Amino acid sequence: MKASLVQIGWLLSVVPLGIWCVLTLLLSPALPEFLRLPLALTSGLVMVVSLFRWRKRSSIRVACLFIFVAVGALWASLEPSNDREWVTDVAKAPWAEVNGSRVTVHNVRNFKYRSEEDFDPVYEDRTVDLDDLSEVDIIVSYWAGKAIAHIMVSFGFNQRDFLAVSIETRKEKGEAYSAIKGFFRNYELTYVVADERDVIGVRTNHRKPAERVYVLRTRMMLANGKKLFLNYMEKINKLREQPAFYNTFTTNCTTQVLAHVRAFGAQAAYTWKILLSGYVPEYLFEGDNLMSGLSLAEIMERSLVNQRAQMAGDSPDFSVKIREGVPHPLPREATNNQ
Repeated sequence: MKASLVQIGWLLSVVPLGIWCVLTLLLSPALPEFLRLPLALTSGLVMVVSLFRWRKRSSIRVACLFIFVAVGALWASLEPSNDREWVTDVAKAPWAEVNGSRVTVHNVRNFKYRSEEDFDPVYEDRTVDLDDLSEVDIIVSYWAGKAIAHIMVSFGFNQRDFLAVSIETRKEKGEAYSAIKGFFRNYELTYVVADERDVIGVRTNHRKPAERVYVLRTRMMLANGKKLFLNYMEKINKLREQPAFYNTFTTNCTTQVLAHVRAFGAQAAYTWKILLSGYVPEYLFEGDNLMSGLSLAEIMERSLVNQRAQMAGDSPDFSVKIREGVPHPLPREATNNQ
């Protein structure tokens, strides 16, 4: 006997919703840990039975609907917060004051590392003048193979002073990062504004094993770079008042950068190379945003900064030293004026 359209609809609904419910119950921070596995197993069993007892057990379908509603309510009950016991590296959220072209950023992170876990936590206030913006760079740090990387944006002023912005999970004390948990409202979203000696140096000089860090100097128009910087500051200030959840798929270090770029009307397509963040260099290269006249392989080879970062150490000229030899294209407006 052919399955009815209702049965097919039920099957197409129960399978994805059932998987989501089971994972939500397993990973939800709203439930005591001892309840998570029993509730997830019970809910999963009810939904599996419903697939095979469609005609005979209408009560099973009712139970499934109850589970969907209850888990949905549990999900909706979770609210982001700025008031938790945070780990030290995200304990102080940045915020900014904008006065014309001058912007003062508070709580700029500039930790002094002896190792990844042994450091002096230092936060600073930095004032920059947007009229001094000289470049916008993309920092790509590979930590899990070719397809996955952490993406940061760095703003250069007068080609010597750099502020990097890293979009991350704001973890609580005792909490470790999990990409799977990142789908289920386990982490708040945070923006770390930092000196490059901090966010690059900790990855190249202190993590074991070291991450492979590339500094890609882009051709972004400086007018757009100023808009991008201000859009970041606007989001940072908003998060200070209205916290938000991080999401591994929709609200992460790469998708948020794209959202900021598109926020002021710049063209930036959403593709699989954004989702698989390790391919961001290809995305930038194909959009003619990197050095012209070089292949991507040549750009990547010259943009790897690990060795220079290790040699620079804690030098006050860290950002300048790591860029020695890195391809440096002119911004688009400078190119257009030639």
